[in-house]
Amino acid sequence: MTTLNLSAASSAARDATYRKIAWRLMPFLMLCYLCAYLDRVNVGFAKLQMMDDLALSETVYGLGAGIFFIGYFFFEVPSNLILHRVGARRWIARIMITWGLISGLFAFVETAWQFYLLRFLLGVAEAGLAPGLLLYLTYWFPAQRRARMTVLWFVAIPLSGMIGGPLSGWIMATFAGFHGWAGWQWMFVLEAIPTLLMGLVVLKVLKDRVEQAPWLDDSEKRMVRADLDEDNQLKSHHGTVKAFVADRRLWLLALIYFCVVMGQYALTFWLPTLIKNAGISEPLHIGLLTSLPYLCAIVFMLMAGRSGDRRRERRWHLIVPMFIGVIGLTLATLLSHSITLSLFFLCVAAAGILSASSLFWMLPTNLLGGASAAAGIAAVNCFANLAGFFSPWLIGSITTTTGSPASGIYFIATVLLLGALCVLRIRAADVNR
Repeated sequence: MTTLNLSAASSAARDATYRKIAWRLMPFLMLCYLCAYLDRVNVGFAKLQMMDDLALSETVYGLGAGIFFIGYFFFEVPSNLILHRVGARRWIARIMITWGLISGLFAFVETAWQFYLLRFLLGVAEAGLAPGLLLYLTYWFPAQRRARMTVLWFVAIPLSGMIGGPLSGWIMATFAGFHGWAGWQWMFVLEAIPTLLMGLVVLKVLKDRVEQAPWLDDSEKRMVRADLDEDNQLKSHHGTVKAFVADRRLWLLALIYFCVVMGQYALTFWLPTLIKNAGISEPLHIGLLTSLPYLCAIVFMLMAGRSGDRRRERRWHLIVPMFIGVIGLTLATLLSHSITLSLFFLCVAAAGILSASSLFWMLPTNLLGGASAAAGIAAVNCFANLAGFFSPWLIGSITTTTGSPASGIYFIATVLLLGALCVLRIRAADVNR
């Protein structure tokens, strides 16, 4: 057999191995994150009834929606370091079971302070899941194959919108008044059950390392391990905490992702309200319409991830979606008087912003390795996710003051634009792999 034929055979075997890994891991990881995102943001649908039932203001809702990220901030780095030490299987199971229990307790909220407390505890419980799963992908896929896997995993976000929107609207409409509970109370309880079950299944399904996978043969394990070892040689490993903190690239990455998350949660927490303000009143109809932007996001995310891996280009594959998100948010708000035009540009905004939120992670995972990756991914994510606090709180405060969320959305679009410009400060040679 010629050298060319041997190379082609080796490439085919490598592709087949990574396809096998993807089919084994990705549907399950997507399902885990779908549960997480659904329990994190279903408060946006609860708002349609909960605020009136409990006599809570828009400011209270915005603060409560955002305070989740304060708990997330304080516990994310420790959580990811524990995961790196004890293994993904046990730690991810712990995360899912505790947040599932807390999510169900929202059905019993009666006061603003109870709402704040449970949102904070939900953030504490869920801290570490997203960066933990991102870190977990680096244990199985080298850089040149990871953008598609990262995007595929992040598809769980728009899927949670597509499924969660109609599901939440249906539960709230169907179960309203059942056994004396409001529809939003049933929504919190029923949507917490899958998370609890998935937490138990994690213990059975996940493996911590390539070497533990019974569905790979020895030659496949050696090949994947060699690819991962080669990939890790190109990454930064910080020897001390001081060196880690002094790495300016981490702070720049945190700033960029902060801007992306500002846009992401403006969309996530206020999408049902923006559609309601355009003239749709029934919760089920609002839920069905919210699925359209997320469907568009899935298509664009998959195309962008495939393009990034094929070209091995990372910066412009982040900048362009962020610009698209800016245009979509701005025009959806300007044209809010028309449900058709507003919904169209909400689809554009969702496609750009959610693609950016997944493609961003090719930057830190290509830069960092080992324990530095565990701490760095978590640090970037936890600082940036403070935007999850500021975004809904800011829009809620502006809405209470002005009676319209438009000014807040315009501000978010400006922040997203500035973040796109900051991406240009990342050296292409550091991330284009």
